[in-house]
Amino acid sequence: MNGFTGIWVALATPFQDGEIDFAALALLARKLYGEGATGLVVCGSTGEASALSDHEQLAVLDKVIDAVPGCPVIMGLGGSSQRAVIDRLREIQQRPLAGVLIPAPYYVRPSQHGIVAYFNAIADASTVPVILYNIPYRTGVAMELATIRSIAEHPHVAAIKDCGGDSALTMQLIADRRLAVLAGEDSQIFSTLCLGGAGAITAAAHIRTDLFVRMANAVAASRLDEARRLHFALLPLIDTLFAEPNPGPLKAALALLGLSSDEVRAPILQASATCRKEIAGLLARLPAFDHEVYKL
Repeated sequence: MNGFTGIWVALATPFQDGEIDFAALALLARKLYGEGATGLVVCGSTGEASALSDHEQLAVLDKVIDAVPGCPVIMGLGGSSQRAVIDRLREIQQRPLAGVLIPAPYYVRPSQHGIVAYFNAIADASTVPVILYNIPYRTGVAMELATIRSIAEHPHVAAIKDCGGDSALTMQLIADRRLAVLAGEDSQIFSTLCLGGAGAITAAAHIRTDLFVRMANAVAASRLDEARRLHFALLPLIDTLFAEPNPGPLKAALALLGLSSDEVRAPILQASATCRKEIAGLLARLPAFDHEVYKL
C-alpha cells in the first residue's frame, strides 16, 4: 500500500475582514499536524477553494508548506476545463506535494469513457500521485466501478477519496486493493477502516484530531471496542458539523475554540445560532484527554 493512509485533514481557509488570515492558517496547520494528522489537504471544498482566486490558492498552498516543514500536503484541483486543470497542475506540482486531489469535471457531466480519458490525461501530465475524488453530489456525475478500475491502471493514480455513497462500491474498491481507499464522508470513517480502507480525508478532524487518529490506530490494532466507543463519541459532533453547508459549522467550532474567525465567503453562510449553540455543547462533552477515551 502507498503512503495514503491514516487521518488527513481537509484544511479550512481562515478569513479575517474578507482576506485570508495567513497567521491563523499557519497556526491551524501546525496544530493539526502536531496532533497526529498524517497530512493536510488544502484548497478542497472545506477550504472554500471555489471562492479563492488562483493566486489565493497558491498563496494558501505555499503558506501551509512553509508553516509545517515535513508535513505531507495534498492540493485540491478541480474544474470543468481539462486544459485549464492540466495547466494549473503543471504550476502547482513545482511545489513539494504529496499528491493532488482531483474530482471528475463538474457541471459538464461527461460520459464514463470521458471521465477515464480526463483522468488519464491528468495522470499523464502529473509528476505527483493522483487521488481520485468521487463526489457525485458536487460534480453531477458518479464514477462507476469499471471506470475507477480503468483509471487505477495508470501508475500515477494512487488513491481515491470515497464520497460516492455506495457501500457496495466502497467494499469492492477495498477488496480490489488497487487503490488506497480514503473515506470522504466523516460519518463513514469507522466503517471504512473496519472494512480495510486505508484512512480518511476528513473535515471534522479539525476538532480533536487526536481522537480521530486514535480511532484509526485502534482499528489497525484490532482494538475494535475502543474504536467503536470513539466513533460513537465523535458521531454527534460530526453530524452537527455537516447539519448546515460546510464549512460554516466547522468555522463556528474553530471560532469557539479560539483557532480562527467564523468568517466564510458567500454564498456559504456562517452557522446559525442554533447550530452554534449545539456545537458548543458538543465540544464541552468531548473527552478532555486521550486517557479519558476509556470512560466513554
